Amino acid sequence: MAKIVMGIGSSHSPTLLMKPSAWLARAATDDQNFFVLHDHSGARVSYGELLEKADPAILDEITPAKLEQRHKQNQAAVAQLAETLNKVNPDIVVIIGDDHKEVFHDDNMPALSVYWGETIPYRPTGIMKWKYDPDLDQELWYPQEPKDYPVASQYAERLIRGMMDDGFDVAQSKYFKDQQAMSHSFGYVYYKLMTEKIYPSIPVSINTYYPPNNVSPLRAYRIGQSIRREIESWSEDLRVVVMSTGGLSHFVVDEAFDRSFLERLAAGGPDVHAQLPLQKLQSGNSEFRCWSALAGAVDGMKMDLVDYIPCYRSPAGTGCAMAFATWS
Repeated sequence: MAKIVMGIGSSHSPTLLMKPSAWLARAATDDQNFFVLHDHSGARVSYGELLEKADPAILDEITPAKLEQRHKQNQAAVAQLAETLNKVNPDIVVIIGDDHKEVFHDDNMPALSVYWGETIPYRPTGIMKWKYDPDLDQELWYPQEPKDYPVASQYAERLIRGMMDDGFDVAQSKYFKDQQAMSHSFGYVYYKLMTEKIYPSIPVSINTYYPPNNVSPLRAYRIGQSIRREIESWSEDLRVVVMSTGGLSHFVVDEAFDRSFLERLAAGGPDVHAQLPLQKLQSGNSEFRCWSALAGAVDGMKMDLVDYIPCYRSPAGTGCAMAFATWS
């Protein structure tokens, strides 16, 4: 019987693929990001409003020394997850991620979709294409050469059919159009976590960002439960890793919210997901739902927090908080 042998949760922010000089370059444009900035209550705010109310102690978080420390923590945590994945050496990796209008757009925005082509294309477009100052160090950034990665197509098809029977309306893609490329939520995994070996994958996309059909955290948790039921129904002796990427709080760091979520996540069960306040899951915070889906798949397994790293980049408290965890 197939079995989930490990769960892996990781942020996938571009911050993980940048040195601190590039973090600051992004911060320089935060005052233009009115449509993605929300305060800790979930209210949409301007950069100026954030700055006016910001804790002066945030200045200590954006010194050169602290930025470099956070950068080293990020790289160490990513490397640890990659090493863990390599040691486990699974037969299949199910990747749960979200899309930022890299694949899906307003003409077709599924709440839940599974890709089941023989391969999935990586193309350096959208978020994965370098679009920042050309003079900044691009050493860590996504590769700019196209590539195709293997998909566990047979099992992805089974997952689709099984989840349909389980009451989920699953959209499916067998190929992408020429102008489409995988979301960076998947590209990050292939580039930064599958460093020793490329494992056949099943890419599962949930809509976290875009109303009106973005899934609720509890629905995401139940999607994860369904993924687990289907995997465990396979008769083959397969070792499966289920992984999710995204979050935590951004584009305004909210340490209290993040830490509370991680503590309750470790306890397991559906309650933390049912009780997440939707008004706080705006913009990048919407990706908490990816962790909720993973939680459903690994419920009952032991969570180990690898690291939590609040990566501030401006005096207003903008930035992205990174989280890395495993379940076994």
